[in-house]
Amino acid sequence: MKSNQTTLCYIEQNGKYLMMHRVKKEKDINKDKWVGVGGHFEADESPEECLFREVKEETGLTLTSWQLRGIITFICDRQDTEYMFLYTADGFYGTLTECEEGDLEWVEKSRVCDLPIWEGDRIFFRLIEENHPFFSLKLRYENNVLVEQSLNGK
Repeated sequence: MKSNQTTLCYIEQNGKYLMMHRVKKEKDINKDKWVGVGGHFEADESPEECLFREVKEETGLTLTSWQLRGIITFICDRQDTEYMFLYTADGFYGTLTECEEGDLEWVEKSRVCDLPIWEGDRIFFRLIEENHPFFSLKLRYENNVLVEQSLNGK
């Protein structure tokens, strides 16, 4: 089975995260969910090059301050295993633009877990909010239900 490498970024401003409501694509594993911005690596890209390109493509913003927070191993019975480089960013410039993949909205951090998000996302949001050091989180889903999780191999 082949693997996919992706980036996922939560841009922060004034106690809010920039979230994308994935409602624009019919065939989308994230359909109707709220997620950060990011996407698949292109040939020969580093994680940061992918991050900068995807953020620019999806939001129109250029990052100036970011941090790699962890790596998520996302296993799902509906697609190949995905390795996500999880970032937060708190510095950027530019004007927010329309996104082809979903609707962008600034959401209060305290409200994010009330939205329809992946169950595993609740885990890494907690780790980020607790300022947890760099982490490796493995999440396994079956029929969109989280059936296995492990943090740093445990």
